Amino acid sequence: MKGGVAVAIIIALMVVLSGAFFVVDETQQVVVTQFGRPIGDAIKDPGVHMKIPFVQDTHFFEKRFLEWNGDPNQVPTKDKRFVVVDTYARWRVVDPLLFFQRLRDERGAQSRLDDIIDGETRNAVAAHNLVEIVRSTNRDVQIDPDLPAEEQAKKLDDVKVGREGIMAIMLREVQKRTSDLGIEVVDVRFKRINYNEVVRTTVYERMIAERKRIAERFRSEGLGASARIRGEKERELQSITSDAYRKAQEIIGRADAEATDIYADAYGRDPEFYRYFKTIETYPKTLDEDDWLIFSTEGDFFRYLQKNR
Repeated sequence: MKGGVAVAIIIALMVVLSGAFFVVDETQQVVVTQFGRPIGDAIKDPGVHMKIPFVQDTHFFEKRFLEWNGDPNQVPTKDKRFVVVDTYARWRVVDPLLFFQRLRDERGAQSRLDDIIDGETRNAVAAHNLVEIVRSTNRDVQIDPDLPAEEQAKKLDDVKVGREGIMAIMLREVQKRTSDLGIEVVDVRFKRINYNEVVRTTVYERMIAERKRIAERFRSEGLGASARIRGEKERELQSITSDAYRKAQEIIGRADAEATDIYADAYGRDPEFYRYFKTIETYPKTLDEDDWLIFSTEGDFFRYLQKNR
């Protein structure tokens, strides 16, 4: 009986002692509360610490940077352009006691940051034109040389604040509103900026139409160059053909003239033989074996037949 009581006492002491000690990691800071109210200062030093078991509770908070990721929101710019803005931020707990009193835990901090950062993002975007939000400097813009001259002549408005400046304004205003919450917001940035779905579709359609127009211009220029090349080819071919035909006719003419001179010289030596030869040469060209002809005995065409007979 006494042994069982001793074991029970030992177990009770172990439970009490285990509840009286807690370990603080180097990445943590702790607020001790008694009946829900903070007791003393926050514990930031790592190591083993004590508290009153069953009466006091511990609340652990991160020392490291924490992330905040907002939801994309549609926001109008100063020049009435509706864009979808997605932001993110990094923050940390710098005053655990004040943080616990004002926000309680990280979930409460995230909810408060949703309201603060989203609100300042809307204010900053609405106070500036779109060109200020998407550009940081006035560096020269690379212009597509295929665009029409009137498009290439267009220039963007000068940047006075710029994207980096707007994010600095957002960070400064957020830090002002979170200075009494026990947290420090160390960075606020745009993660993504885009047109809303309706405008984005219109922009894509315009880009596609512009590219099609450029492609059609290239295609038209190609067809014009092709027609010009074919025309030059036809002209060159006709010139070559004409020159070749002229040379051929000149050769034929000289040959015919030379042949005529030869014939004239040959037949001029015996005109009667020439007439006889040409008449005999005409017979097979004129008559066929099935032809019937009636000649006068007085005709020249029949004269050489009578002599041959």
